[in-house]
Amino acid sequence: MAMKIRLARGGSKKRPFYRIVAADSRMPRDGRFIEKLGTYNPLLPKDSEERVKMDMERVQHWLDQGAQPTDRIARMLEAAGVRAKVERNNPKKGAPGKKAQERAEEKAAKAAEATADAE
Repeated sequence: MAMKIRLARGGSKKRPFYRIVAADSRMPRDGRFIEKLGTYNPLLPKDSEERVKMDMERVQHWLDQGAQPTDRIARMLEAAGVRAKVERNNPKKGAPGKKAQERAEEKAAKAAEATADAE
């Protein structure tokens, strides 16, 4: 059984609240889970202690059993100091979109023409 430590959404529309759960990876996001490990309330300020609450002893138990944390949970564990910080690579994040690249090329071409005409 492939175990995941992940978020299960609760709360009403536009008012998210998440439970941190250990669940079988084949179960739906908000479906059946094995154990509740904590809570996450994204509406609270980032420096609030109530924003992320985890039972670290149980989280460590599930990690030792081979459970894989999702990306968001892995970041929370890194912030808590349980996991080593992992360098992430997202090379496309800073790159402009296709239209913006086309506009930049056109602008560069016009600038090159203007400098050629000035000479």
